[in-house]
Amino acid sequence: MGQPTHARNSQEWWRSAVIYQVYVRSFADGDGDGTGDLAGVRSRLPYLAELGVHALWFTPWYLSPLKDGGYDVADYRAIDPAFGTLAEAEKLISEARELGIRTIVDIVPNHVSDQHPWFQAALAAGPGSPERELFHFRPGRGENGELPPNDWPSQFVGSTEPVWTRLPDGDWYLHLFTPEQPDLNWAHPAVRQEHEDILRFWFERGVAGVRIDSAALLAKDPDLPDFVEGRDPNPLVDRDELHDIYRSWRTVADDYDGVFVGEVWLPDAERFARYLRPDELHTAFNFSFLSCPWDAGRLRASIDTTLAEHAPVGAPATWVLCNHDVTRTVTRYGRTETGFDFADKAFGTPTDLALGTRRARAAALLSLALPGAVYLYQGEELGLPEADISVDRIQDPMYFRSGGADPGRDGCRVPLPWVAGAPFAGFGSREEPWLPQPAGWADYAADLQAADPKSMLALYRAAIRLRPAFGDAPLTWLPAPQGVLAFIRADGVTCVVNLADTPADLPPHTQLLLSSGPLDDQGRLPQDTAAWLRA
Repeated sequence: MGQPTHARNSQEWWRSAVIYQVYVRSFADGDGDGTGDLAGVRSRLPYLAELGVHALWFTPWYLSPLKDGGYDVADYRAIDPAFGTLAEAEKLISEARELGIRTIVDIVPNHVSDQHPWFQAALAAGPGSPERELFHFRPGRGENGELPPNDWPSQFVGSTEPVWTRLPDGDWYLHLFTPEQPDLNWAHPAVRQEHEDILRFWFERGVAGVRIDSAALLAKDPDLPDFVEGRDPNPLVDRDELHDIYRSWRTVADDYDGVFVGEVWLPDAERFARYLRPDELHTAFNFSFLSCPWDAGRLRASIDTTLAEHAPVGAPATWVLCNHDVTRTVTRYGRTETGFDFADKAFGTPTDLALGTRRARAAALLSLALPGAVYLYQGEELGLPEADISVDRIQDPMYFRSGGADPGRDGCRVPLPWVAGAPFAGFGSREEPWLPQPAGWADYAADLQAADPKSMLALYRAAIRLRPAFGDAPLTWLPAPQGVLAFIRADGVTCVVNLADTPADLPPHTQLLLSSGPLDDQGRLPQDTAAWLRA
C-alpha cells in the first residue's frame, strides 16, 4: 500500500492532493464486454492505493447515450448500465475511502442529453410551453424563421457547425456542443434547484468533491445577441450571474465538507480568480500550465502567473499535464511544437517518443514539486503515448464536427494496458475494447512497469511517496543558468529541471532524493532531466 500523507488526513486535503482522473470507459473492464466499468475500477483500487493518490476524479459515469463521451447526461442519479449500478458506485466510493482515497464526481451543468426527461417533455409540449422554458428555445430569424436566432460559435474548437437546431414545429434550440446536448436555461429557478438537489444526492453517497464541467458557460445573456469578438460582457462566457450560482452551490458543499474544482478556461487572470473567492469554488484547473510549451522561460512564467492568480483569494493552484481532452504528454513533448492548442491538432504530426518520454518524466517531477494539487490522468503514470486511431474507428464528435480535419480526442482515451501477456493487454478478457489498442500497447503494461525500477510507474510511485517532503511551504526561485529551473521549498528541499542544451551543475546538496533520469559521469543533470535534492 502507498504511504498515507498529511494530505489524506488533513481537513483541507485538497490543497496538496494528488488526484487521479479515471475515464471509466477505458480504465479496466471487469465483465469482459470491451467497455471499462466500475467493477474494473474496484478491482484496481489496490493499484491506485499503491500509486499513492489521495482522490479519484471520475469523468461522467451517469446514464448517457454516449454521444460525447458521457458528457451528454440523461439521468444524473443513475449509473449507465455499461458501467454498473448505483449500488456498485456506492461500494466503490466506500471501498476507496477505506484505502484512504476520496471520490470526486463530474457534474455537467451547462447541458443535458437530448434523451433527458426534461428535454423529451419540452419536445412533446411544443412552442411557448413551460417545459421549453428550461432550455433556450427561440423562433428563428428571417422571413419564415429559417435562420438561427443568433450566430454564437460552437464550443468545439474548429467546428463550423451551427449551435442551433431547428425542430419541425419551427422552434430552434441552443446547444453550444453537439445537437444531442441542449443547453439548460440557468435563469430558470427549477434548473438551479435541480442541480443543488443533484449535488446533495452525491454528497449523501459519500463523494468528497465535484468537478464542474464547462463552469464558465452556464449563464447566457437573456437577449441572446449576436456574438461580437471582444464585446464586454460576453453573451455566453464568464457572465457575472455565474457567481451567484456558485455561491449557492458552496452553501450545499459546506454542509458536507465537499470540495469543488471548476473547469474554467479564461485568459483573464483577474476574472479567473473571481471563481476562487472564499465563498465560491475551492479550486479550478490551471490550463496555462497544461498548454505551456517545454520551454524554461515559458514554464516559469506560467508557474509565477498561476501562483499570483491564486494568492489574492487564498486558493491552491492545480497542476495538470494531461487529461481526457488533450494530446498525451509524451507525444506532445516529442513534437516540434510542444505546447497544446486544440486548433493545432492534426493527423500525422511527427513525434519523437524517446524525447517526449524523457521530458514527460522531468515534467512529472516538476509538477509534483509545485505548491498546490496535482491532477494525474490515467495512463500518465505508465507513460502512454497518444494512439493513432484509424478513421473508421474514431468515435469523438470533435472529429466529425470539424469535417474530419481534427483527429479528435480518442487517441488519449484508448483502454489501459494492465497485464502484458493477457488478452487485450489485461484491460478485459473477452471482447475487443471499444477503442482499439495499438500494436505494442502491452509493452506499457502496469505489471511490466511494476517490476522495473526504472519505469515511468516506478518514478511516479516514488515521487508521490516523497512529495510530502516539500511540505506546504511557498516556492522560492534559485539562481540558475539559462534554460534551468530551480526552486526551493520546505526544509531546503529543492527541485531542479534542466531544459537547456547542455548538462547543468546541481546546486549544493546533502542528498539526491529522486531524479527523472541518471546523472552524467560528472554528477551533472543532463538535458530534459529533473532532480529533487535536499539542500
